[in-house]
Amino acid sequence: MSGWLYILLLIIGIYIVLSILLYLLQDYFLFKPEKLSKEFQFYYDNQEIEEYNMQTHDGATINGLHFKAENPKGVVFYLKGNSKSIKGWGKFAVDFTRHGYDVIMVDYRGFGKSTGRRTQKAIKRDMQLVYNKIKENVNEKYIVLYGRSLGSGFATKLASMNNPRMLILDAPYYSLSKVAKKFIPFMPLSLLIKFPMPTYKWLKYVNCPIHIIHGTDDRLIPYKTSVKLSRIKPKLTTLHTVIGGGHKDLNTFESYHKMLGDIINSRNRRVNLKGSSIDVVHHTKKTDAKV
Repeated sequence: MSGWLYILLLIIGIYIVLSILLYLLQDYFLFKPEKLSKEFQFYYDNQEIEEYNMQTHDGATINGLHFKAENPKGVVFYLKGNSKSIKGWGKFAVDFTRHGYDVIMVDYRGFGKSTGRRTQKAIKRDMQLVYNKIKENVNEKYIVLYGRSLGSGFATKLASMNNPRMLILDAPYYSLSKVAKKFIPFMPLSLLIKFPMPTYKWLKYVNCPIHIIHGTDDRLIPYKTSVKLSRIKPKLTTLHTVIGGGHKDLNTFESYHKMLGDIINSRNRRVNLKGSSIDVVHHTKKTDAKV
């Protein structure tokens, strides 16, 4: 066997091994769960909470928390990111309860007290199951879907299949395949990735108001991702920019809390464009210059 052929076969072999490892181990790279014992007691200062467990059709348990506001205006279904558990994420519920909204927050399979084999299809079914339970007690026009990072894809999928009051996406991705390709551009991700999470495809079928919040200094999911997403349903979408915001620190910016309050308390009103410049045509025809 010639030297160049040996090198070629070696490269192909390494590529195949790397592809197999990526397929088998991607769950460990994508998800950073924190597991909690069944006896763990949740507690948050100045927050009234109720813990619950839901059983899925395949025997898994989805553990969640209900953060209660006094005389609630509606409910926010908060879909969290890919790390830790609702033990830590629960601290963000106050950003909604202080505006008079209940918050429902759950752990994905394998996180916290939730159990079950984790797949994209299974998590989508789980989130729809939770949404259906919320609908049993709350009219959809009072349900707000909030998706943070990883949760933005699942929130978008829910909004595409239901009729919530609004969809709020916090640091969303175009698709997880696109995010992964940024770090491993040489791998055939379309064939290997188990969680492609094509947010851009699901967003096409969302018919409620869409609010996208993103920081300009996000190094994990670039700000331009939200600009691109905002162009999919431009008439329904508002892009909110946190100047200087990164991927994990938006809650430390006063501007984030102001825009979140404006969003959550907004009312859908048709803009009166009569007398505006919307139909003004700007002529750009060039005329020959006289010498």
